Amino acid sequence: MKWFILALFVVTAVYVHYRGRVRHKFFRQALDHSTFFAPLNTFMYAFSSVPNTPYIDVAQFPQLQALKDHWQEIRAEAVALFGDGKIKPSAQYNDAGFNSFFKTGWGRFYLKWYDEPQPSALEFCPYTTQLVRDIPGVKAVLFASLPPGARLPRHRDPYSGSLRFHMGLITPNDPACFIDVDGERYHWRDGEAVMFDETFIHYAENATEQNRIILFADIERPMKYRWAQAVNRFFGGLLLRSATSPNEVGDRTGGINRIFGSVYAVRKLGKRLKQYNKTLYYIVKWAIVLAILAWIFL
Repeated sequence: MKWFILALFVVTAVYVHYRGRVRHKFFRQALDHSTFFAPLNTFMYAFSSVPNTPYIDVAQFPQLQALKDHWQEIRAEAVALFGDGKIKPSAQYNDAGFNSFFKTGWGRFYLKWYDEPQPSALEFCPYTTQLVRDIPGVKAVLFASLPPGARLPRHRDPYSGSLRFHMGLITPNDPACFIDVDGERYHWRDGEAVMFDETFIHYAENATEQNRIILFADIERPMKYRWAQAVNRFFGGLLLRSATSPNEVGDRTGGINRIFGSVYAVRKLGKRLKQYNKTLYYIVKWAIVLAILAWIFL
């Protein structure tokens, strides 16, 4: 059985690696979270009822029309939040999912994350919070800012049970402020929306002199069968609810983010070792990985 499981991981990991046109280098992909999620994600791709392409037509999600119809009201709340300095990077190590973005100046304000809305969202964004609460399939929502000159690194998101929705609110309306998904670029425009599969390698850049603020949402991937949809819903709630991150004191913090500070302390030790001796860093890193694999399979 253990060799079957190992073979399953290898086959699905190879599939995930070669799925798109843009790929990580081998050693980056080997330890990327998308490799560890590969069996589950391959299941989602196999039973998806929407195309497995980098971009998906937003028209296939008619329930999201309400967001586009009310984009100006949503923008008004985002403008007020940004003006009050609330769309911002986290000041603590309590957002594992987006921690690597904060050094670029990327900021966020969560409305909900695979759960009920955050108390701060109900207080500061009552209109948008209620709007997204009433739309089926909307699992996570936040306002996200990308300041002038910022570039987010190339990455895959870990879980393919959702698709990513972006709607421009305050944007440069300029091709120099864009997202690139599997080598295909899209630039944000005020009031316009795009849907993409965030498990393809993607990155974003704002090479303009104007900030960019969007409504950013995870939409449950539609599946071909009800039982497959139930599997998706189960794993989505199990894996991602624990990644809830607070905006303000009094908001919920998921289990992953409650321990993230301690985990990141180990990561910082690794970074210091890498600066001191890169060869030694990779020897230690791969020795740990191989020891874990030997413990599991031998």
